[in-house]
Amino acid sequence: MSFSLVLFYDAQSAPPLGADEVAALRALLAAVPGAVEAMIFTPAMASDAYVDDGAAPPLGLQLQFPTLEAMEAACTTASPLATLGDAVPSLAQGAATVQAFWRRSWGVDEPALQTAPGAQPCSYVVHYPGPAQDLNAWLDHYIAGHPPLFQRLPGIRAIEILTRVDWVSHLPMRKVNHMQRNRVMFDSPEALTAALQSPVRHELRADFHTFPPFEGGNFHYPMWTEMVPL
Repeated sequence: MSFSLVLFYDAQSAPPLGADEVAALRALLAAVPGAVEAMIFTPAMASDAYVDDGAAPPLGLQLQFPTLEAMEAACTTASPLATLGDAVPSLAQGAATVQAFWRRSWGVDEPALQTAPGAQPCSYVVHYPGPAQDLNAWLDHYIAGHPPLFQRLPGIRAIEILTRVDWVSHLPMRKVNHMQRNRVMFDSPEALTAALQSPVRHELRADFHTFPPFEGGNFHYPMWTEMVPL
């Protein structure tokens, strides 16, 4: 478990990045002080038996920190993250949101990826803006019920649930306050699609209908997931 800093760019405001810009982005993330893990998310294609939320955001970033203080130290005006638009010109006019979370992870039977050399895994990135009528009851229900079902999805490689925290940021991005994010990861978009068409997906949908009352809907996006060496 650790603290997650999550940034996503709006689909209408940032174009796909070129190879040189992705390289610059990797270098910038590697320079973020205190980060112990970083991921770059870019749009992928997969088919869900129940939902289609349209085009995925053009870019998402997730950085892990061991403490809240370390994360806040990376959210100052002097942080490399504050200069994303300078390092990656395509993002200069992009509208980004940022939020801090506490990350919970669950074990899976086969966490080792089976991707081909040079290939990237694929994550299903989901967020619930909220609010819930009773957030404590909502999180309690979700955390108790959904992860055991996630663990039974065929080919699953990772499970995480992110819950919001209070934090201080001076980054030039709009802070949001989604009540939850979660992510499950697979070897490929094809493996994700197979899981999303499996009988366990039907069980997940049935559990969804038992959630305590909440507003804001939910949003699901398949995304290539690059682990950036730090």
